[in-house]
Amino acid sequence: MANLRPLGIVYNNLSTAACDMANIVAEYLRVDESDWISPAEDLDSLAPQAKDTKLVITVGGDGTILRATKLASTYGIPILGINMGRLGFMTELERHDALERLPHYLDGSPWVEERAMLQVQVVDEAGVPRPDIPAQHALNDAVIGRGVVSRVITVMASIDGVQLTTYRADAVIVSTATGSTGYNLSVGGPIVYPQAEAMIIVPVAPHLGLATGLVVPGTSVLQFTLESDVEALISVDGYLNVPLRREDRIQIQASPFKARFLRTQPANSFFHTLTRRLDFGGAIPKPALTPDEEANSQEQ
Repeated sequence: MANLRPLGIVYNNLSTAACDMANIVAEYLRVDESDWISPAEDLDSLAPQAKDTKLVITVGGDGTILRATKLASTYGIPILGINMGRLGFMTELERHDALERLPHYLDGSPWVEERAMLQVQVVDEAGVPRPDIPAQHALNDAVIGRGVVSRVITVMASIDGVQLTTYRADAVIVSTATGSTGYNLSVGGPIVYPQAEAMIIVPVAPHLGLATGLVVPGTSVLQFTLESDVEALISVDGYLNVPLRREDRIQIQASPFKARFLRTQPANSFFHTLTRRLDFGGAIPKPALTPDEEANSQEQ
């Protein structure tokens, strides 16, 4: 275990079960003064200490991983997720067998999966970055949407400097392949294999403009210009929400950072997770579950 120390543990502070599990994991791994443990909401203050961290263990669901990724990706730290929620697309371990399986990840035998992220930058009409909104990096998605007022927004979209369309919609989602199973999927967007370096553009309840989703290469540079006076905001990975002004331009492209995950399961296990978590029924035959997996799925 020494080659993955110091380590950090990030947990969902809103879940009693996650808090308890985080303490159990900390005791099991015998964390010391070189390690750290933190609720997901308080990670910003840990940046100086985290730069030497070799592994981040998250205890919660995908939301906990999204918050942890903001810190971990900056320093290239791999993440090992323990699922305490229902879906857990990005998590690797389940609560019922996490302690039993942890040694297989900590003895140096796992492989590291890398996933593309988005860089989101808000600039003014002159192309100057807004000083009050630093560049953000998203693992799941960036959503340009209306505020509390129930009116559509108007957003002009371009790809690599070429105008694509003008959306009049409740929102426009730009997601990574990882985020394709999130908000993107709920509004009819396509599922993209998580290691693909692509971006998906999908409007929400479009009234005008391109109504279908669009998959573009990860090398593309997207720009969205807010053309309406309706209250609007940019949401990054669902937890960072920043108000927008008319004529603000949102530039989205591949992030220089990657999300890294410790894995021992084969890469094609994504399809197993997909069919089991989303419960496609008879559309795709489901793999047989072990007794432990069956008990866990009933619990969730």
